[in-house]
Amino acid sequence: MSPTTPDLDTTLPTGGLVRGFLSLGLVCGLAVLVGCAPPGEPDGEKATDAPPVITFTKTQYADLPGWSSDDPTGAARAFKRSCDRFARQTDDTQIGPDGRYGTVGAWKPVCAAVAGAQGADAIRAAFAAALTPWAITDDDPSDDLFTGYYEPELNGARTRSETYIEPLYPRPKDLILVDLGNWRDTMRGERIAGRVVDGRLKPYDSRAEIDGGSLKGTTKPIVWLDSPVDAFFLHIQGSGLVKLPDGSLTRVGYDGHNGHIYHAVGRTLIEWGEVKREDMSLQAIRSWMAQNPDRMRELMHKNPSYIFFRELTGDGPIGAQSVALTPGRSLAIDRRFLPLGAPMMVDVDYADESGAPLNRLVIAQDTGGAIRGAVRADMFWGAGAPAERLAGPMAAKGRYWILLPNGVDPRTPSN
Repeated sequence: MSPTTPDLDTTLPTGGLVRGFLSLGLVCGLAVLVGCAPPGEPDGEKATDAPPVITFTKTQYADLPGWSSDDPTGAARAFKRSCDRFARQTDDTQIGPDGRYGTVGAWKPVCAAVAGAQGADAIRAAFAAALTPWAITDDDPSDDLFTGYYEPELNGARTRSETYIEPLYPRPKDLILVDLGNWRDTMRGERIAGRVVDGRLKPYDSRAEIDGGSLKGTTKPIVWLDSPVDAFFLHIQGSGLVKLPDGSLTRVGYDGHNGHIYHAVGRTLIEWGEVKREDMSLQAIRSWMAQNPDRMRELMHKNPSYIFFRELTGDGPIGAQSVALTPGRSLAIDRRFLPLGAPMMVDVDYADESGAPLNRLVIAQDTGGAIRGAVRADMFWGAGAPAERLAGPMAAKGRYWILLPNGVDPRTPSN
C-alpha cells in the first residue's frame, strides 16, 4: 500500500479475490463469472436472510473418501505455512470465528507433530494422531458448491508499444477506500471507494471511463499487457504472473478497487442469449470475446468495477491468511463459518489433475467474496493454462470435513 495514498479502509480483506487481500484477490471461476463479486468488492447486495445452521458430526478417518490413498505431502507443506502464522501469535489467540475451533496453543502441538513427520505414511499418521475429523453440513444443501480459481500468466512490458497496448494501473493517489463498518456495525463488510471533490467524497471512475483514458497523465501503468481480454480476466482473478520481453516474470496483485458494484459478465451473456447457462464457463466467455471483438468492450463495460494492482515479491500468490498458496492444496472458505489454517478433507464430484476423483487433504488459507456459505469452497489450482483448464469449468457438488485438535469440540461456540 502506497503511503501517499489516502486510505480510510483499515480492514480490507487480506487475501481474494479477495484475498493478505492486499496481495492477492483471487476468486472462484464460474460463480464470479455468473453472479458473485470478487472478495473485497461491493456486490450491491446485503444479506437479509438468517445465516445457515452449520452442523458438525464427529466421524472416523475410515469414513473419509481418499484418506488412505491421498499423498498428503503437499498438504503438509501448505500446513507448515499456516503454522508459521500460528507461531507468531500468542497461545490464547482463538482460531476462526466464535472460538469454536480452539486456540493457537491447541494447534501448536499439531504443527510440531506434522513438521517432524517424514514421508506420506508418517505425515498421514501425524495428522490422524493429532486431529479429529468432523463432517460439516448445513440446513440448505442445495447451495453447497465447490469452484476453482487460478493465477493467470500474461505477456507484458514496461512501456507501451504496438504489441503491448493494455495498461495495468496501480492504485491512483486520489483513490480513497472506505470500510463503512468503521462507522456503523450494521454496515460491517460493506465498502465503497471514491475521490474527494470540493470537500465531498464522490464515486470514482468506472471501468468504461478508465478504459476511455480518464487516468492518463495522472497514473502511470506498472506494465502494459498484450491482450485486453487477459487484462479483464486478471481483474477477476486479482493476481497474476506477467512475462516480460526479456523472459523475466513479475507478479502483480490486488491493491484496491474503484468502488463500483461488481457485475458478472457471464450473466450478461446468458441474458443476451449468447451462451446457455449450462454452457457458461471462463472459457466460454473468452471464446465469445474472441469471436465478437467489436462487442468485447461493450461486454466488459457491463462490469463497471475496476481493480488496481501492485508488484509483489517473494512466493505467491498470497491468500487471506497472508501465506503463499499451494496449488491443489489451498482452499478458499467462508471465514464467517470456518477458520483459516485448518486442514480439511474434501470429496468433490470433479476430476483432479490426473482425472481421478477429487478426494484430498487441503488447507483453508484463503477467502473470496463469492465464497458464501457453510459448505462452499474454492480450490486453488495454481498458475497458467493448465490451472485455468481445471478452474474455469469447476462448479461441482461436494462435501468436506474439518480436522481439529483432539479435544476441540466445534459444536458449541465459546463466545
